[in-house]
Parts: sequence; structure tokens; C-alpha cells
Amino acid sequence: MFKFIKSSSILAVLTLLGSSCIMEETFDNTPEGNFEALWKTIDEHYCFLEYKQAEYGLDWNNIHATYKNRITPSITSKGLFDILSDMTNELRDGHVNLISKDRVSQYRQWYDNYPRNFSDSIQSIYLGKDYHIAAGLKYTILDDNIGYIYCGSFDTSFGNGNLDEILQTLSACNALIIDVRNNGGGSLHTAEKLASRFTNKKVLVGYMAYKTGPRHKDFSKPQPVYLEPATSNVRWQKPVAVLTNRRSYSATNDFVNRMKQLPNVILIGDKTGGGSGLPFSSEIPNGWSVRFSASPMFDPHMNQLEFGIEPDLKVDIASTDYNKGIDTIIEKAREILRTKS
Repeated sequence: MFKFIKSSSILAVLTLLGSSCIMEETFDNTPEGNFEALWKTIDEHYCFLEYKQAEYGLDWNNIHATYKNRITPSITSKGLFDILSDMTNELRDGHVNLISKDRVSQYRQWYDNYPRNFSDSIQSIYLGKDYHIAAGLKYTILDDNIGYIYCGSFDTSFGNGNLDEILQTLSACNALIIDVRNNGGGSLHTAEKLASRFTNKKVLVGYMAYKTGPRHKDFSKPQPVYLEPATSNVRWQKPVAVLTNRRSYSATNDFVNRMKQLPNVILIGDKTGGGSGLPFSSEIPNGWSVRFSASPMFDPHMNQLEFGIEPDLKVDIASTDYNKGIDTIIEKAREILRTKS
């Protein structure tokens, strides 16, 4: 974690060590000092500044000039938090959080501005009354002999025994639906563990780079990322449809990218919400924490994953279906899978 040292401490150190000491820029615990500390931390460590400048014209230097004019010495703590939140929201990134003792800022338009494309009440119709649940995964067999698994989170680790049990129960099915709509993410390891049940060989699924310096272009050479087959012999060999919506985010975005690289998988629904990159945490002088992405992720063709993954087949839940208790996305997946099995 970055630590911001008060200028008085720096002066004391310089007095003891002499002029050979390299002086780092420091910020006081004032409204302007906290603003400058936050802006600079993002400027030097956030990994998508150049990408977002190209995508929608983000100018981080212009953001500095604009928001600095809103800072006054007498601004309240609440007012300062609001301004700093507005500034970080310019990044259009749900992974960027400013955290005080009683508030957390988060950009939400990555899903608020889009159709929901999911209904708990309609999903319960498809699950029925006798569905199974293991390690948080809900699963059942639909009446056309297609298996259905709903994964609502990657927060809880899946035991190998649980995954064996689920896939063995569904082994007689002709095809499988994995529904990760409204899954906001969790552990990348857990997402990878589930994806590893759908390949029998090592597959290149993308690349990752790491921030190596303060300039916007300072990154390591992208390193390849592979999906390895699960050590268990219980792996799915038949057609798979992965269902997505805008709330499929963070580790779920990574899961969807991994599944997209497999030959027996089709993505159906809406574009995922995105949210790639490994997190970086720091702190500004008043003790507020900031968290954001510092290591970008790419697909095998070096396309950024930050703004989401397009489905192979774009489908929204139709209002006429919704009113009848029908999930258009599930129905389209069943239709496609019946032709493949």
C-alpha cells in the first residue's frame, strides 16, 4: 500500500541524511492535498488511462484541471468525498472504489444503463421445486434433457467433490446451460476452477500485463494465461451455452472469456459488464482507501476485456415473454443446444 508522509517528516529525514536523499512528492492532509494524492495515485498506477482515452476520450489531465477548481479549503468531508467520487467515476469503472469509514463510492452505469435481462422469479420456474444445490451452485435437469446450472457468485470456493457430484448428476443430459447472469464476480481462482471442467487440454485464453512505472505506457510484456484441464476426470464433453448479462462482472468476465475460447461453448444473452484487471490498493492522507485495477487482461487476440465480452448470440428478454413467466434467453439457449446435441 502506498503511504503518504507528511512534509514535516520528510524535512526531518533530510536533516539527518543530507542532500543525497531523493525526495518524493508528498501531500498534506488538506482538501487540496487529498485531491492531489488521489489524482496522482490513479495517474501513476491505474492501468486503463490510455485505453479509455482511445475508447471515449478520457483526458486525465483535463479531469485534474476540472475537479481541482471545485476544491476549496473550507469544503466539508462529505463535500470532498462527493467531488472525489465524481472524479473517479470519470473512469467508468465499477472496480474503482473510494472508501471512507462510512461511505463507498462505485460507478454503476455499467449495468444501470442496460436491460436487466434476468428475473429471480422467472428463474425459479425453470429450477422447479426439486432443484439441487452444491457449493452455492443451483442445478437441475430441464424437461428437454438439458442440464441447467446457475452460478450467482464466485465468492465461495467450489470443492472438487461438489463439482464431480454436479457433473455426474447431469451426465445423462444432452447439453448444458451455465447461467452466470447477475454474477458480480469473486475469486478468479474459483472462476478458473469451474472453467477447467470444460476442457481436456491446455488452452491459451489470453494475456496479462503489469504496471512497471508511473507513465501511462509503463507495462511489462504481456504474459500468456492458460486454462488447464481439471485434475479430476469428471469433465463435461458435450455442448454448453453460457448465459450472460451486463451484471456478469469482474471474475465472471474472466470466466466468460475462458469459456469463450472453448470449441463446444456458445455465449448467449447480453454483453458482460467487464471489469478486468487485478486490484491495487492505496490510501490518501486523510485515511480514505482507494482501490482500482493495475494489471490489464486481454483475450488471445490482445483485445482488452475491461469493457466486457460480446455474446456469440445477442438476446434480450422480451417483454411479452417476461409477462408470461418465460426467460427468452434460456429458451434461445435450449433451442440452439437441441440442434447441437
